[in-house]
Order: sequence, then C-alpha cells, then structure tokens
Amino acid sequence: MTAPTPEATTPTDTRFFGQPRALATIFGVEMWERFSFYGMQGILLIYLYYSAAQGGLGIDEGVATGIVGAYGGAVYLSTILGAWIADRILGSERVLFYSAVVIMLGHIALALLPGLLGVGVGLVLVAVGSGGLKANATSVVGMLYTTDDPRRDAGFSLFYLGINLGAFLGPLLTGLLQSTAGFHWGFGLAAVGMAIGLVQYTLGRKRIPAEASVVHNPLPRNRYALMIGVAVGAVIVIAILTFARVIRADNLADVVILVSLAATIAYFVVILSSRKVTAVERSRVVAFIPLFIVSVGFWSLYQQQFTVMTVYSDKRLNRDLFGWEMPVPWVQSINPIFIIILSGVFAALWTKLGTRQPSTPVKFGLAAIIMGAAFLLFLPWAGGGENTTPLLAIIGILFVFTVAELLLSPIGLSITTKLAPSAFRTQMVALFFLSVALGTAIAGWLAQFYDPRNEVPYFSSLGIAAIVLGVALLLAVKPVLKLMKGVR
Repeated sequence: MTAPTPEATTPTDTRFFGQPRALATIFGVEMWERFSFYGMQGILLIYLYYSAAQGGLGIDEGVATGIVGAYGGAVYLSTILGAWIADRILGSERVLFYSAVVIMLGHIALALLPGLLGVGVGLVLVAVGSGGLKANATSVVGMLYTTDDPRRDAGFSLFYLGINLGAFLGPLLTGLLQSTAGFHWGFGLAAVGMAIGLVQYTLGRKRIPAEASVVHNPLPRNRYALMIGVAVGAVIVIAILTFARVIRADNLADVVILVSLAATIAYFVVILSSRKVTAVERSRVVAFIPLFIVSVGFWSLYQQQFTVMTVYSDKRLNRDLFGWEMPVPWVQSINPIFIIILSGVFAALWTKLGTRQPSTPVKFGLAAIIMGAAFLLFLPWAGGGENTTPLLAIIGILFVFTVAELLLSPIGLSITTKLAPSAFRTQMVALFFLSVALGTAIAGWLAQFYDPRNEVPYFSSLGIAAIVLGVALLLAVKPVLKLMKGVR
C-alpha cells in the first residue's frame, strides 16, 4: 500500500482543540483501540473460568489468570517488534495502520471461533497488533510538533485523554453486552469498536505528516531473506514446543516471564558493552537498573487489576446497585475515571513545584510504597462472606492504585528518554516496556496463589514486599542520583 499524502502540519494548524488536525486521527484510532482492548480484557478472564452453563470455557481459575497475565505481558513484548518493523521496514504510519487491522481480526476471531481455538488465535493477533499500534501511535503524535512547539505537552495530554476515554467506555459496554447477550457478543462489540477506529483512521491518513512514513534505518534488501527465515524459524520452534507440550496453557505466564527476563538482560548487556556509549551515558544506564527493578515490582501488583481484581469483583465484591447486579467488568472502568481526573492535577502539581519537585527515584519509591499500601487496604475486608466487600471500598482502593500509577508510569517514560544513550534511545524505551511486560506476566503468575477464602497471606505479603522495595529505593536515592549524572 502506498503511503498517505499528508497535509502540512504547522504551528498555525489549530483545528483540533488548538492542536493539529492530524491529532484527531491518532486520538480516534487510539481511543477505539483502547476501547476494544480494555473491553475485551474486561470479560476475558471470566470467559476463561466461567462454566459452560455460564457461557465460559470452564478453565481452572489459576490457569486462566496465568493466561491473562501472559497475554498482557506479550502485548508489551510486542511493542519491541512493532518498533523494529517501523524503524527498519515499513515506517511508523504503515505499522500503525496494519496493526489496527490485525487487532480487529483478533477480536473477530474471539467473537466467531469457538472455544480455545478462538482464544488462541484471537489473543495472539490482538497482542501482536496492540504492541505494534502502541509502539507507533505515540511516536506519530510526537511527529506532529516541532521540538519547540509549546503545544506539544497539551497535545500529549489530549492524546492521553483519548486513551482513557476508550479504557473507561470499553469495559462498561462489553460488560453490559456480555451480561445480557453473552460473551461472544461482547467480543464482537470490541471488534466493532476497532473497526470504527480503523475507518476513521483510514479517512484521516492523508493528514499524517510525511515523516511518519519514513523508514529511519532501512534493513538492507539482502537481509530480508535472513529476517524472514528467522521469523519462520521462530514460529516453527514455538509450534514444536507447543505440540510437545513444553509450552502449555498452565505455564504461559512462566514462558513470558523467562522471555522478558532474557530480553531484558540482553538489552542491558548490549547497551552497557557498546563502544557507542560514553562513560557518562553508561553510568546513567546503570542508574536505570534499580528504577527498572522497582518498575517490575510495581507493575506486578498494579496489573492484577485484570487478574486478581476480576476474580475479587466476581466473588468478593457486593455489586448490588439498588436491586440490580453490576457486571463484573465495570470495576475496570473505575481506574480510567481517576486517571482522567488526577492526571491534570499531577501535571499542575509538578509544574507548580518546578525544580522543587521530588526526584525520579523518590517518585518511583513512593509509587511502590503506595501500591503496597493499596494491597494492605484489602485486609479489613478479608474473611468476609461471598460478595460482601462494599463497592465504595474498591473505589477507594483503586483511587490509591491511580495515585501510585501517576507517580511511576508517565514519569518512567520521561526518565527513560533522559537517561538513554544517544545511540540507544529506542532500545531504552523498549527496556521500560519490558519492565511492564515482565511485571504483567508476574501478575498473572502470582494470581494463581490468590484464594478468596484465605486472602490475608496473599494481600499482606505482596503489600509488605512492595513497601520494602520502595523503601529500599528511597534509601538508595543519593547513590542513584549520583549515577544519573545531573538527570533528576
């Protein structure tokens, strides 16, 4: 497919709430992608472990949570693949477009294909597509502005709003449809949402700047055959391991954890050993290691919103609203509401504090401590009967989740670009996503130990572990800042 013929994007283009009109196109596709992603994820776990009589597959609960965790980790692993294809073969704009198509096909597979076949085909397609879109949508937004355009931060804030609007609406609507018409109708709605996003993006592709179609580091033609061979070989190896039952449904989370860990070690070794990295840059990469570890710990708790929190909402939460039972997935729409409200508050706070704001290691340490505290907040309700935890309690706990997230997630992306060596900027961003991939897979693995009948050991041990991790980083702030060589 030929690249779109872009309209010029200039500082005088203020047709979308004061931003370039092209932002509306990226805003739309990202909003609908998040609608489909979170809408599907909101009903995925209960579809896996609900009985056939309830419309589900009847998979063991521990295995089901492991599958969801592995899938979440695979999404973030796929961002590396999406970024590589954009940089070496197709350019960000084409990868974004094709990724949206792959995502839609994945949701269609979940909606139409029966049983585990639909789950397998659908989740692979959605994971690969979401990784490609996630890696490139943010990159394309950055291309809409010059480096000194004062609208850049506001543009990214508007883009972030689109993400959370989709994340808010997806679970609400798919959850409602699942509870009234069935799971496959919910998956079908996710496919329709992605189709809407794809149509509006196709109509607006001409507005995307030409830079988004540029392949910045083209792969030499004589290496295409080698790369195709590597890709085919990887698929064959995975197929053999699957048929040999080395890779199974009950150990998917373990596999993703090992792959993420291996990729992480490889990235750090390559960057730290490169001759293109100066002594100052190498010191900053070393400083990123403790931040990476805390990030993994944080995400291993935070991402349990899609594993343990789903089980908790199903079995322990009182979802009665004036005689009507709220669908389980609706709980996952609470966090996006808080993000929409609090992201502006935090942005204003950091702006007001300026140079007096806490350093990045302090923010990371506080995020881990607050995340651990959120898990301890489950303890007053432990040991209650089935569906007895008040909805207000979960709303309060998810508020604490959000505060912790805003101390780490946007800060993590920012500090990664600051600490990155000039020769490895993309790889360092990939490293941050690897911390999310590793944490998400660990969240799925940990969930197998959650027992609704005996919750105290689970919530207390993980909560305390996160607090200890955060305190350890706070105690190490001075040496970490010294390694960061002037970056805060």
